[in-house]
Amino acid sequence: MNVLIIEDEKALAAELEIFLTKYNYICEVCYNGATASEKIGINLYDFILIDLGLPDYDGLDLLKEAKKHNPDAVCIILTARAEVYDRIKGLDLGADDYLPKPFSLLELQSRMQAITRRKFGLKQNLIDLGGFLINLTDRTISYYNSEVNTITKKEFDLIAYLILHKNRTLSRSQLSEHIWGSIINDDYDSNYIDAHIKNIRKKLNTFAPPDWLETVRGLGYKIKINS
Repeated sequence: MNVLIIEDEKALAAELEIFLTKYNYICEVCYNGATASEKIGINLYDFILIDLGLPDYDGLDLLKEAKKHNPDAVCIILTARAEVYDRIKGLDLGADDYLPKPFSLLELQSRMQAITRRKFGLKQNLIDLGGFLINLTDRTISYYNSEVNTITKKEFDLIAYLILHKNRTLSRSQLSEHIWGSIINDDYDSNYIDAHIKNIRKKLNTFAPPDWLETVRGLGYKIKINS
């Protein structure tokens, strides 16, 4: 998922980026409010981590902008401010959570996962699709007792993202932005998504037909999950 890290303490920002990237988040970093404001107005993010104590901007003002331009983004406040008022104000403005500094990176990642589950209506990180067990935490797929070990990182990213948006058709451009982030590579080709989906189906068909992975003609793809 795409994450915007807004943090003026460069060592902490780098630590956050390295840690979250290890958990397969696509990260962008801003060290000041002006740059963050520009990015928030142009790009779409799944998570926005906002430091309240920026040198040139009030983090609460950035939160307002984020809720205006990225209404679907999950906003988490990172703050060294001890005042309860700042935390309450942030939550009142639409922040989904806050973490007082110093905080555990593992706790941050755990909270991000919990918020994702609530947001997309997932009760757990294990999803059973016609005998295929997808573990969103460990990033593994198995078919009953057999591990599906041929799925690449990007292919799993596609499956996981479609699961999060279960029963909803996602366009090729939406999936592309998720896989490559807001900055599209020079060698980007919209057919990449079709190629990835074709490869996923081919690999899963070795075990059983993935009928839950549907093509919506002229629109895109979706994963059908019965409630």
